[in-house]
Amino acid sequence: MIKPLLDRMLGRKPRLSVLMVCSGNICRSPTAQAVLEKRLAELGLDKQVLVDSAGLESFHVGEPPDKRSQKHAAHRGYDLSRQRARRFERADFERFDLVLAMDQGHLASLRKRCPAELQGRLALLLGDADVPDPFYGGPSGFDRVLDLIEPRCAQLAGELAERLKSPGA
Repeated sequence: MIKPLLDRMLGRKPRLSVLMVCSGNICRSPTAQAVLEKRLAELGLDKQVLVDSAGLESFHVGEPPDKRSQKHAAHRGYDLSRQRARRFERADFERFDLVLAMDQGHLASLRKRCPAELQGRLALLLGDADVPDPFYGGPSGFDRVLDLIEPRCAQLAGELAERLKSPGA
C-alpha cells in the first residue's frame, strides 16, 4: 500500500512532504492534514515532514474549513481554523512526495492528471477504503471521518518516523 511509496521517497531526501486531497478542501483533507500534523508533532517530526491539503475543485478557494469539520476536530484536539482551502495544482505532483486521496474518485482524477513518472506518489489515505464525504450529512458523518482518519494518520506518522530514523533515510 503506502509502505513501498515511503521506501522510495525516503531514500531520496531527509525532508518529506505529504499532500491530502479531497473535493473542495474544506472537510476531509484539512481534517487529515491536521490529524497527521498533530501525530508528527507528538513524535517530534513536525520540522521534518511538511503536511498540506488541497481540493480538486475551486469551489471554496480561500475559505476556512467547514465549521462542522472545525467543531468536531476541535472536540478531539485539532485546530483547523488557520487552514484555507486551495485548489490542487499540477506542480503539486512535483512538490509532494506522497499525494493521498480521500476516495477512489479523487484518486482516479489524480491518476488522469499525473505524469507517468510520478504515478508512484499517489495512493488512497485508507489504502483500500474511501473516507466518506460528510458535507451533505449530519454531525455523525464528521465524527466518522475522524474515526477513520485518526488511526490511519497515527499509523502513517509511525511509518514516517521509522523510515526517517533508519540508516540511509
